[in-house]
Amino acid sequence: MPASFTDDALAQLERAHGDALTLGRLIDAGIDRLPLPGSGHTLERWHVLARVAAHDLSLVKLFEGHTDALAILAELDARSTPPESRWGTWCAEPPDARVTISAGGDEGTGWPPARLDGTKAWCSGAAQLTHAIVSCWNAAGEPCLAAVALNQPGVIVTSEGWRAIGMAASASVDVRFEGAEAVQIGGAGDYVRRPGFWHGGAGIAACWLGGALGIARMTRRLCARAPDPHRLAHLGAIDVTVAGAAAVLREAAAWIDLHPHADARDVALRSRLVVEQAAATLMQHAGRAVGAAPLCRDARFAHAMADLPVYLRQSHAERDLAALGQWVLDAEEPPWTL
Repeated sequence: MPASFTDDALAQLERAHGDALTLGRLIDAGIDRLPLPGSGHTLERWHVLARVAAHDLSLVKLFEGHTDALAILAELDARSTPPESRWGTWCAEPPDARVTISAGGDEGTGWPPARLDGTKAWCSGAAQLTHAIVSCWNAAGEPCLAAVALNQPGVIVTSEGWRAIGMAASASVDVRFEGAEAVQIGGAGDYVRRPGFWHGGAGIAACWLGGALGIARMTRRLCARAPDPHRLAHLGAIDVTVAGAAAVLREAAAWIDLHPHADARDVALRSRLVVEQAAATLMQHAGRAVGAAPLCRDARFAHAMADLPVYLRQSHAERDLAALGQWVLDAEEPPWTL
């Protein structure tokens, strides 16, 4: 999918629906049929994620989950998805919310039938999705993946688990599974072993940067009303910050396309950490450039500034820094060159 085509299609949707743009409308327009990670067009995939994020971060949370589910199904050789289905990828694993998978269920799917039990946390968009990819655990204590249709009695979408103002529209609630019929996708451990696991992790950084770009563009527009040296300095700092983060993501996308089957862990960690730091820096400059008024009176700016810090906490912060630092120490030579 050429980026120019997607830009035109998204622009038309934004003009037609504005803040009412939804996951369903993106799917109906075919914008969810993105190039798969590592297919030679990873940057085009990330471009679309960033463009949706710049429009609405809660929307891209659902859109990224849907497109990630499609990529997982494609990589693990699962069957095609039902027409007009809307998917989530629910793979957070807090210690107090685990789902177990056991044999059983509908034999007519062609995949290994299974049943799911337990509570899954952080289920973004649960009330408006039709299907989900769910991480779960078998009787041997091995991590597995399952695909589950959500319109069945064994799936209970609660209103519990989300109290934040930021990213509130993502509706990332708890979902209970009580003997829900599902199908296992791939084998035990395949979710994290597949190359696409880290490709998808790096794609999250494209969403973060897209959200930051949305804030940057609004800041530019607001500063244009009454530019002064201080505002111009903040805009200059934003430009430098964006340029550095975007360059790292472009380099990461190119590396993934050249090495689609290699372990991209260090590439993904570096990309995520660079973008996380850039987004935090950008928000600081944006707030100082425009002052309190847009934070209080401009709904879209205020939402973006509230949403992005919450979304960024999908990063593992110092744990990821430590993992990247260990990779640096373990490398035969320092990996820093120009």
